[in-house]
Amino acid sequence: MNSKFPGATLAAVIIFSVAMAFWEASVVIYLRELYYPNGFVFPLRIMPANIYNIELVREAATIVMLAAIGWLSAKSFMSRFACFMIAFGIWDIFYYVFLKVTLNWPANILQWDILFLIPLPWVGPVLAPVIISFLLIGTGIYVLFRESGQNLIIITKWRWALFALSALVIIGSFLTNTKAMINQTVSTPFHWEIFTIGLLLGIGGFTKAIDRNLKNEN
Repeated sequence: MNSKFPGATLAAVIIFSVAMAFWEASVVIYLRELYYPNGFVFPLRIMPANIYNIELVREAATIVMLAAIGWLSAKSFMSRFACFMIAFGIWDIFYYVFLKVTLNWPANILQWDILFLIPLPWVGPVLAPVIISFLLIGTGIYVLFRESGQNLIIITKWRWALFALSALVIIGSFLTNTKAMINQTVSTPFHWEIFTIGLLLGIGGFTKAIDRNLKNEN
């Protein structure tokens, strides 16, 4: 590995993200004790408006903190973005690890969860965000490795637009069951086909961007 690889920085990002994951899990543990004393199941119970609004702000604050650690961990935009992706992925995976250790939940990786609340509730099987998290971690580490060797990664505005489209499609797959959740009915099957299309758009766009960068170096 390149001697300039920011191993100490990466370790700090990982430690921070694991600690944040426990903090996130502890909040959810308290909420489930209050609203699901017999175990977390769908359909969901509706929170009072004041608690729901606090949860919205808390989730926004979580993203701000993850973005902040990414920004503080590097100097170039791509390295900062890479650290953010790593932090997000580690945080999300260990969130479920801590829920499993403390509550023995989820029972399996296909169990449904409420994933996010902004701008509307996202729902889907645990496996879906875990897949995204592993991809974010791998991509982030690759970007850091390249940038540490002064092989800067250049992403065109069209590639960024493709990544944004990929994210929107993936988010859309989580929002397809929002109405059923709000109406407190049983969720319909998760649309893996929409989720997969979103993933492929992102993976394809990043692969093409890397290929273009490698060709420019030769």
